Amino acid sequence: MSWLVLVLSGVLEAVWATALGRSEGFTRLTPSLVFAGALVLSMLGLAYAMRELPVGTAYAVWVGIGAVLTVAIAIASGEESVSAVKVLLLAGIVGCVLGLKLLH
Repeated sequence: MSWLVLVLSGVLEAVWATALGRSEGFTRLTPSLVFAGALVLSMLGLAYAMRELPVGTAYAVWVGIGAVLTVAIAIASGEESVSAVKVLLLAGIVGCVLGLKLLH
């Protein structure tokens, strides 16, 4: 259960990071509220997962999922360009996250 909660918390990290960027310094209400809600839920999930998973592994997986999905959202929305090198580097992060899961 901890791994599932950790993955969902990583997804929420991408949600809050994206919402933070779209809040324009907290001047837009909806993205600001999405940021706050996703941030709280993401942190609660990370804390829950860390009850059973090592802190370093849990944090690295959480950050990796959040980082990859944040870039993917930015690419999909046209806010960021895509390149073969960028995709390769993101695949490397995914591979490292999967490796951490396999080692645990």
